[in-house]
Amino acid sequence: MRTKYLFPRYAAALLLGLMALSTLAAPADTWPSRPIRFIVPFGPGGANDLVARAVAEAVSKQLGQTILVENKPGAGSVLGADFVAKAAPDGYTFLTPAGGVVTNAMIKTKMPYKDEDLVPVAMMSVSPSIIVVPADSPIKDLKGLIAASKAGAGLNFSTAGTGSTPHFVAEMLKLKSGAKLHIIPYKSGSEGMVAVMGKQVDVTSEASVVVLPQVQGGKLRAIASTWSRRIAVLPNLPTAAEQGYPDVLIGHWSGVFAPRGTPEAILEKMNRAVDAALKSTELRSRLIPQGIDPVGGTRAEFVKFLAAEKARLGPIAKAADMKED
Repeated sequence: MRTKYLFPRYAAALLLGLMALSTLAAPADTWPSRPIRFIVPFGPGGANDLVARAVAEAVSKQLGQTILVENKPGAGSVLGADFVAKAAPDGYTFLTPAGGVVTNAMIKTKMPYKDEDLVPVAMMSVSPSIIVVPADSPIKDLKGLIAASKAGAGLNFSTAGTGSTPHFVAEMLKLKSGAKLHIIPYKSGSEGMVAVMGKQVDVTSEASVVVLPQVQGGKLRAIASTWSRRIAVLPNLPTAAEQGYPDVLIGHWSGVFAPRGTPEAILEKMNRAVDAALKSTELRSRLIPQGIDPVGGTRAEFVKFLAAEKARLGPIAKAADMKED
């Protein structure tokens, strides 16, 4: 009699198991079935916004679904990041931030979300920082900048605010070379760049995509880039490492993050779509001439990069006593 009921019970259990598996598989199998949102935690027109829109267009072709780009600026990118951290983890809302997603927690006393609430999906690109001075400045290279800063009262270095990439560049120069630099914060990197052109300040460092037109137009002189390799469209500009300062290393990177709890299969599918888009000739020919280095890669590679950034930049923020504005 026991055998009589064993098969029906086994069959029922098997059926329930298959139903459960199909439920888990369904999101990835059917995703994306409607438009996706990329949330840019900055205003329109900046380097991060430009990259997000270019990548969104290319990724939408990979996925066969529209990707809408929305700007949610505020609080040094925290507002947009918090919005995504609290969004439904269904694969239809992603964050496309810059380095602030790593450094904000280093300088802010209180954050509305935890780091683990945002899951790394893919690295999009890096816009290397370029250290620039006025076009007619006597400073020709990084050693000349450092020597000039030590010769008198010091040089004024404009930044995009506390904890910004230009701020980290200035603090790296101070810590690693003994440069005498006075930090002058502006509301944006573009304003800081304009201040250099107008000679209100002596020097700044800003994303290649921002300063490149001014360098090519003869309004600024580029004296160093701060990434691990030279910029394709400025092949004669040496890196800080090539000039003897390997610890002056940072770039304006941008990536894709998802709310915690987003299904793994969807994260992997988005990663593969971003990576394929960044390998396409169409997108590369759009980004590289603007001084933007397409990256891509696996999720594991992106996680490794983020861990290295935290480990490297944390001590600098602490040594410089960086505090939120």
